[in-house]
Amino acid sequence: MPELPSPPPSARTRQDLLSRTALGVFGLNGRFLAISEELAGPAGLTAAWWQVLGAVLREPLPVAGIARVMGITRQSVQRVADLLVAKGLAEYVPNPAHRRAKLLRPTPEGRAAVARIEPAHAALATRLAEELGEAAFAETVEVLDRLTKALDTLLAGGATGAAGTGPTRP
Repeated sequence: MPELPSPPPSARTRQDLLSRTALGVFGLNGRFLAISEELAGPAGLTAAWWQVLGAVLREPLPVAGIARVMGITRQSVQRVADLLVAKGLAEYVPNPAHRRAKLLRPTPEGRAAVARIEPAHAALATRLAEELGEAAFAETVEVLDRLTKALDTLLAGGATGAAGTGPTRP
């Protein structure tokens, strides 16, 4: 006897999947922050300082651009950026595209601090790849990228799809 196709998931099932995804991501965020603090501490950085410095290693960015990349508020990045500048780990430079929005870039001291994290970071990446398997590790990155793009699309169009109705759970 042929198998019948399974019915489409119910709205409740989809809500549960959304909640489990959000709670899973929140839990991962906490774990990544704890690991980041552990990795950054010996280099004289906090996880937040490392995160902001990491965002500008390739090219200087305005604070708003860093916030967009990191998915956090501009004010949070501004506070960290100002601290990095005060500590001599970063500096503000003129932005040819915008007179008032200066660019943040790491100083040689900031680059050196991030470089001190690299050996432990590489070791952790190797251990995680061994734990997950190389293919699953790469697939995890792809799934998270797709989830990020899907949420960006939903946010651009109004996440709930209807005014005044929002999620009741994470």
